[in-house]
Amino acid sequence: MADNSPDVENILLRNKHIKFFQRCINILPSSTRQFDTSRMTILFFAVCGLDVLDAMDTISAMKADIISWIYAQQVLPSNSQHHPGYCGFRGSGFNGASYKGDVGTIYNYSHIAMTYTALATLITLGDDLSRVDKPAVVKSLKVLQLDNGSFKSTAEESENDMRFVYCACCISHMLQDWSGIDTGKACQYIIQSQNYDYGIGQGPFLESHGGSTFCGIASLSLMGKLDLLSSSQLEGLKKWCIRRQQSGFQGRPHKPVDTCYSFWLGASLNLLKCGDMVEKTMNKQYVYSTQGAFTGGFAKQPDSFPDPLHSYLGLCGLSLGGDPSLQPICPTLNITQRAAEWLSSLHSK
Repeated sequence: MADNSPDVENILLRNKHIKFFQRCINILPSSTRQFDTSRMTILFFAVCGLDVLDAMDTISAMKADIISWIYAQQVLPSNSQHHPGYCGFRGSGFNGASYKGDVGTIYNYSHIAMTYTALATLITLGDDLSRVDKPAVVKSLKVLQLDNGSFKSTAEESENDMRFVYCACCISHMLQDWSGIDTGKACQYIIQSQNYDYGIGQGPFLESHGGSTFCGIASLSLMGKLDLLSSSQLEGLKKWCIRRQQSGFQGRPHKPVDTCYSFWLGASLNLLKCGDMVEKTMNKQYVYSTQGAFTGGFAKQPDSFPDPLHSYLGLCGLSLGGDPSLQPICPTLNITQRAAEWLSSLHSK
């Protein structure tokens, strides 16, 4: 459980956070076994968290093994029963093929969020993406987009919402191939999801939410289409985001503050070019109050236990607030600026 004593509130426990992320990579308690199918996201939070802490050297001896494990989760046309929507990355070897990818099953298909986090983690590790079957991934995106412009998470029946629009945009940007997305429909889906209060929901007529607002803004930014929003829509959106700060940020009106929204809304305001309107000291004090004094990591709230998601996004929120001890963040892709520059160097080759 987080310790909100005065000492913890004013000191970034860097070494404890490093050890926390190292444990996330190496071993997790049996109580987390329900996350086996989404282990790729935990790896993303841990590796990228170490990058924000400028501590990638602590896993240098494991780098090759981590990259090999990620590629072992790639679902290729040869082991996906040739279904055009199955290719990309899965969350772990728990479903589908064996670790070596040599036994296909009807459950062996990718997940759009796992594909995004796999690519982002590979980039953060300095991989050149040369082993990614890019045409197969792009072809899968075409299958996953629905007529209303949104994306579902898998080729099988699954939920569809703003999160997966964002994943599709990140994947397209990282692979430098937008042919898998009908950007016109995607933009229309985002615009139709902006509500009367100017926040953005998971879809049309759904409640405005800090997470979906970030996904919508970042997706438009990646597509170069933020100008599709009118000046009144943009101003209303800025005000909605700014009003979510209480001490830290809340995800919706009348909800308690939560560490992760320091990134979701801090990054949204950054992309809207009004990040200087965040009360950074107050937000920093809240995030610090959720640190795990003994375990490391950050929790959702001071009376909660630290977890990988809030630990990573808490650091990202602090970085956006200008913490000089942390690596700068690229808000659109949710990776460090250093990793984003590596990706740019790959694109320029």
